[in-house]
Amino acid sequence: MFLDQYDPLKGQMVQILDEKGNLNESLRPKELTDERVLKMYEDMVFVRTFNNRALKMQRTGRMGTFASIEGQEAAQIGPEAAIEKTDWVVPAFREHAIMWKHGVTVEQIFNYWRGNENGSHYAEGVYVLPVAIPVASQALHAVGLAGAAKMRGEKQIAVGYFGDGATSEGDFHEAMNFAGVFKSPTIFICQNNQYAISTSRRIQTASKTIAQKAVAYGFPGVLVDGNDLFAMYAVTKEAADRARKGEGPTFIEAYTYRLGDHTTSDDSTKYRLKEEVEAWRPKDPLKRLQIYLEKKNLWNAKYDEELQAKYQAEVDKIVERVEATPNPGLDEIFSYTYAQMTQEQIRQLQYAKDMQAKKGGQNA
Repeated sequence: MFLDQYDPLKGQMVQILDEKGNLNESLRPKELTDERVLKMYEDMVFVRTFNNRALKMQRTGRMGTFASIEGQEAAQIGPEAAIEKTDWVVPAFREHAIMWKHGVTVEQIFNYWRGNENGSHYAEGVYVLPVAIPVASQALHAVGLAGAAKMRGEKQIAVGYFGDGATSEGDFHEAMNFAGVFKSPTIFICQNNQYAISTSRRIQTASKTIAQKAVAYGFPGVLVDGNDLFAMYAVTKEAADRARKGEGPTFIEAYTYRLGDHTTSDDSTKYRLKEEVEAWRPKDPLKRLQIYLEKKNLWNAKYDEELQAKYQAEVDKIVERVEATPNPGLDEIFSYTYAQMTQEQIRQLQYAKDMQAKKGGQNA
């Protein structure tokens, strides 16, 4: 439906719920009942709650560099609801929402950003790869996982996430080409938040849309309002059904906006105007859902205050557990690069231990 009717070359964008809370009922997936949408809204509020706490922890020296998801929650909560728990999720580094909903705990997310290796030790049966910092590298991993499932005759698919900046990397194009040639059951989701750190989308590519890049690789690409929960769910569901039927990959460009800095190491005021950010705030995915749900008598300010208070208390308990987690030892810096440590790593580890012991002796 959406993949056939919306042409990325013409800049046509899928939107079901606009920023004023108006819903196009003719495009609404029947399974997205108001009750289910309310639960998804609550999930988005929880994500923003723990996201904001992580930012505060970083600013007070209790967490390392952190990448905020504020403004991009719908681009992850929507797609996660459209796939199976046995499907692979392959994240970049801003995918806290879909990682959490797909089985990674908030404690693990916090521990990762605190530099604790426990943050990457997921439970058995959680089909999520660890965070990928090298830009676009995870697109290849998503294709590989999906291709392996296809070779085994399984219906498992892979959803690979990346930002608009990744589409300028060679790994992105190699992954797209491989997926197109071998029809791997992969869904590529590009969160186009308008900036690759400080590089604006305007000067990154001459393409009218990013979604149209899929055309050259022989499979559908579609531009979607990334702040529209309904649209992100509906298009991902269609892409997932298509992949399971053996029809190959789909590329989704989630048109959204990064309301915060690239990471806590960034200062976005140096390269974008305050007026631009403020112009995007009314399009906030949480705000448009509030308006919609209020029209349905499912949301009001009192309800939201109580919900936020509930989640603040939950996050408080999570932070207590996180900060009680033992810090990683020196071994963990070296132990997880290869299946077996190299001789050079063994030498470096021993050197680090010797220096630590020497420092401890001097402090004594």
